[in-house]
Amino acid sequence: MTAIVELSDVFKSFDLHPVLTGLSFTVEPGTIVGYIGPNGAGKSTTVKMILGLTQPDRGTIKVFDQEIKPGDSEYKKRIGYVPESADVFDVLTAKEYLGFVGQLYGLSQNDAEAKASELLTIVGMKGSINARISGFSKGMRQMVLIIASLLHNPDLLFWDEPLNGLDANSVLIIEEVLQQLRNRGKTIFYSSHILDVVQKVSDRILLLNDGKVIANGTFAELNAEKDNTLQELFNELTGFSEHGQKATDFVNVIEAG
Repeated sequence: MTAIVELSDVFKSFDLHPVLTGLSFTVEPGTIVGYIGPNGAGKSTTVKMILGLTQPDRGTIKVFDQEIKPGDSEYKKRIGYVPESADVFDVLTAKEYLGFVGQLYGLSQNDAEAKASELLTIVGMKGSINARISGFSKGMRQMVLIIASLLHNPDLLFWDEPLNGLDANSVLIIEEVLQQLRNRGKTIFYSSHILDVVQKVSDRILLLNDGKVIANGTFAELNAEKDNTLQELFNELTGFSEHGQKATDFVNVIEAG
């Protein structure tokens, strides 16, 4: 089976600080891949390079079996993206904003707005379709971003911390949406610090540390015969075992004096 995403020996530095140091992995079509790692490990940088928003120093990146080059844009029509943080045009209503995004992906304004209104209604935002985004809560804004990434029915999704701000009911809906999209042949590259969700929805997990993938497999494969959660496995593989002492030190400072 041809990989839908393939990175080979990718390096990237910022201000002489190495972020990615020989990153290599593949993503198979029709799977949910959880991409995890400590802060600063290079997760968002990886996604931005795949999307052509920044360029690798060296190495190759293939998407849909084609090596991407600076200025390539055609392949992006088949991709949906939820960034970790995004600016939304606050002066627009949800319907106007999603209609605008849909047009960028080739939908007519009427079709985009109709589809957006239907999706907003399903997730309980019917009363906010014509409200300005400036008045939205964080969770409502996040739901708009998720819908924006899906309007054009993409083949490949990159979701970076997609559940930020969502309430419990919305999280359940989006978890189920992810799995149903996967079951219908979509590929999802899912990056998050909410490791219990990553463990729950991912077919395969990539753990990034010090600029390289240090673990790659299903949760069962990575966990071997241990009875760890993904959080415990994450701590073990990244060498972080100081959380208890750091918490004690933190609270002691708060209570001092």
